[in-house]
Amino acid sequence: MIVNRTTYTNDLDNDYGPTRTQQRRDALAVLALATQLSELPPSKLARIDLPEDVLREIDNLRRITSHIARKRQLGFLAKVMRRHDDEAFEAAKALLGENRDQQRKETAAMHRLEALREKLLESEDALQELIDQHPTIDRQHLRSLIRQARTEREANKPPRAYREVFQLLKSLAEDDTQAH
Repeated sequence: MIVNRTTYTNDLDNDYGPTRTQQRRDALAVLALATQLSELPPSKLARIDLPEDVLREIDNLRRITSHIARKRQLGFLAKVMRRHDDEAFEAAKALLGENRDQQRKETAAMHRLEALREKLLESEDALQELIDQHPTIDRQHLRSLIRQARTEREANKPPRAYREVFQLLKSLAEDDTQAH
């Protein structure tokens, strides 16, 4: 016996609203946003135009230290946030999105500097390229730092010079960005 069952997902005559799975996804997205807002420093949070009751609940959440109570209060904050329209949190979402993009850019820049440091330790050609790009660099100091970093690595010593090379490269990169 074949039964013709129409579900609310393919019934075009009636609109039953979002599925239960979609409701859960939406609730988890609001909870994630609530978590991110509660972790923002107060100075950044003050720049966002949020509803007064949401700000009050974020303050309440920050005062709670117990893990379970904090988790329960975070759920309540998400519930309060669901009472408002999505437009009330567009500025917060934009700020958090910009932060993520900025963090990705900074992380990529740090990885490039780390790769350059490794090249400097491995080949003299990379050192000559860096000197050509930055003619005002203290060549003698840079060469001695690279030599020290190599000996530290071989002797299994703490990487003091290795870190100094990175800091030097970082300051060169900052000077480049300020010059442009």
